[in-house]
Amino acid sequence: MAELVLFHHAQGLTPGVRAFADDLRADGHVVHTPDLYEGRTFATLDDGVAHAQQIGFGTVLARGRAAVEQLPERLVYAGFSLGVMPAQLLAQTRPGAAGAVLLHAAVPLGEFADEWPAGVPVQFHVMDADDQGDVDVARELAAAVDGAELFLYPGERHLFTDRGLADHDAAAAAQVLDRVRAFLAAVG
Repeated sequence: MAELVLFHHAQGLTPGVRAFADDLRADGHVVHTPDLYEGRTFATLDDGVAHAQQIGFGTVLARGRAAVEQLPERLVYAGFSLGVMPAQLLAQTRPGAAGAVLLHAAVPLGEFADEWPAGVPVQFHVMDADDQGDVDVARELAAAVDGAELFLYPGERHLFTDRGLADHDAAAAAQVLDRVRAFLAAVG
């Protein structure tokens, strides 16, 4: 079984993010869900992004780093949208990363490190017409990383895996969960 840290999206640690983590826990994985917003959640993506901007993206990253300080080195880092930032940062810069699962977003190489670390597998999950999902960045990063898996889902919804939000797409979210389960089984 794998141990992973799952970082929430801009709306906070919502019931949908918790449910995704619980699905993975039911498979026997150890899943940590740090709260980068200290208990706050937001009804809209715009409100959540405004909060992230107010506290600063540097604070989001610092809280992500702090969340793993007492955890083992061998972790899978996963993130939903905004949570991709600390997940990708840690996968690229913290020694011992077992893998990364980047949902709804991606950060260009060079932002956290110039290269993806050798031997660290990564999956990307984005809708192909999502204006907020960094689809082009995900494509470029997947092309630059040996063995990367890029999964594009038809549609334009952003947070389609969060079953508590209007953007939820049950069929696509089920595919994501199946693919993440296979990824965790392979790296576990």
